[in-house]
Amino acid sequence: MNDALSGGLGAACCVAAVVVGLPLVWFIATYNRFARLAQLVKESWSGVDVELKRRHDLIPNLVETVQGYARHERETLEMVVAARTRAVQAGDQLRERVEGEAALARSLDRLIAVAEAYPELKADGHFLALQRELSLTEDRIAASRRFYNANVRELNGLRVEFPSNLVAGLFGFREERYFELEDSSQRAAPALGF
Repeated sequence: MNDALSGGLGAACCVAAVVVGLPLVWFIATYNRFARLAQLVKESWSGVDVELKRRHDLIPNLVETVQGYARHERETLEMVVAARTRAVQAGDQLRERVEGEAALARSLDRLIAVAEAYPELKADGHFLALQRELSLTEDRIAASRRFYNANVRELNGLRVEFPSNLVAGLFGFREERYFELEDSSQRAAPALGF
């Protein structure tokens, strides 16, 4: 009878361990997944930020090159410089960054349109090299933005799914914002070819 009692007690302990252990393992795994995704979102935003800074660094050279040919286009050049300044100083808030980058993209489009009116500028080797570099940078920004948004999508999806939303709420994993351009015309890289 003792063997039957101890065998039943052992089975009950195993069942209790499974009932307590499985949810604990799931809880820890879900928390770790949130933590990993939060780090991926930060890392992917860093990639976007690097490319945006690269674009910001190219703009003064582009403006200076255009300025040498188009001295009477002062308003456009000042608009580009002002937009770049706003974009650089936008801070870490995604909404501010997106708005600043959108204004910068619009001013760059206008600068490129101005350059169209100057045949000697369109043939300038330095200007052409800057155009290629800017176009490449725009492509990199788009790729970085896609990677960032994919990570945000995965984190936000996990955040609202049941039962993982319980872990998100308990540990304060917040919804991340997508990096989307407001103006649909900016979804494509600017046309820089002459």
